[in-house]
Amino acid sequence: MTPPRIKLLIVDDSDQARENVRKLCRFDEDIQVIGEAKNGKEAVLLAKKLAPDVILMDINMPEIDGITATELISMEIPETSIIMMSVQGEQEYLRKAMMAGAREYLTKPFSGDELVNTIKRVHQLETKRRQQLQSAGPERLREGRIVTIFSAKGGVGKTTIATNLAVALATVGARVALVDLDLQFGDVALMLDLVPKRTIADLVEEAELTQEVVEDYLLGHVSGVQVLAAPQRPEQAELVSEELVQTVLAKLKKSFDYVIVDTAPSFHGTILAALDASERILLLGTLELPSFKNLKLSLETMASLQYPEEKIAVVVNRYSTDIGISLAEFEESLGTKVQGKVPSDGRVVVEAVNKGVPFVLSSPKSEITQALYELVKLVGWQAPEQQTVSKTGLFSRLMSGMRKVK
Repeated sequence: MTPPRIKLLIVDDSDQARENVRKLCRFDEDIQVIGEAKNGKEAVLLAKKLAPDVILMDINMPEIDGITATELISMEIPETSIIMMSVQGEQEYLRKAMMAGAREYLTKPFSGDELVNTIKRVHQLETKRRQQLQSAGPERLREGRIVTIFSAKGGVGKTTIATNLAVALATVGARVALVDLDLQFGDVALMLDLVPKRTIADLVEEAELTQEVVEDYLLGHVSGVQVLAAPQRPEQAELVSEELVQTVLAKLKKSFDYVIVDTAPSFHGTILAALDASERILLLGTLELPSFKNLKLSLETMASLQYPEEKIAVVVNRYSTDIGISLAEFEESLGTKVQGKVPSDGRVVVEAVNKGVPFVLSSPKSEITQALYELVKLVGWQAPEQQTVSKTGLFSRLMSGMRKVK
């Protein structure tokens, strides 16, 4: 049986640009142009009427621009995929397009092959996503997994691992929320080059913490990760209660495949609330004596809290065979196996941190990035082969834009 043709809506204020796109698609038997719009307002109306599979949307248009139209269509017709196009290829345009709900970004001028391949790839990914959601069943749709990154010692790289793990999961297709529970000195927003206007501390002012209210406090990253930032002032940490943390995590778990939680180095009540709620705890350490001591104490504390052994995975950060305690001695003295190793690569990590770009994006072929994708498997993601999707199309242009801006 021949699959149905991809229904395409073209939106551009230039008559010539729309005609050029129509010509480029004319000879591909898999694509059918079902309509054209010359501004965002027309696009929204036609999208509701025609229900296209894919919309090719220009950014700069009169009445309603492409970004606003994309936001409206993404909310009202989420099954329609939007490809943004513009003569501008800088990071800020890419960021705005992704936050609005676009699935891809084409920089004008583009070739016929580039256009057709992008349309087909976006449609194929959306079709696969819908099939996975349908086959997952109602229980899977309601509940995601909470993964907490923890260490009783500061300076071992929790935030670096948390941010890069969240972005890595997003690049393989997971819906990811990232919560910064280092309530006094959290750096998640800084590491992702985000400027939060509202944080977890502001949630205390809400009369009712519904799922929609909690999600309204999230800040979108260009990777697709949604961030709940730590308070902007240390004294605001006292506003965040254990009950608030429990409620926030429970709400986010219903909307996302993964809720990644970064933590402060303590067993404070709010941290315990996250650890209790977690399906997986990545217990982070380095091959140094102070880190080993705190790691061992953490394992003993978690055992006293009756956390099941399978809930906890020990991960060694900055791993190297040249310095520190040997891995065999480390495991023997610890009494458990190390399940994850992230190699030491100061040059890549420091450069990424200073630019506000996770190293899984800035250095996709590095050994440390490959180690992060192993952690993606460790936290239970079942389709790690999908990570290659992120290294083409929008991903490569995104990185090009980031390098220009930074």
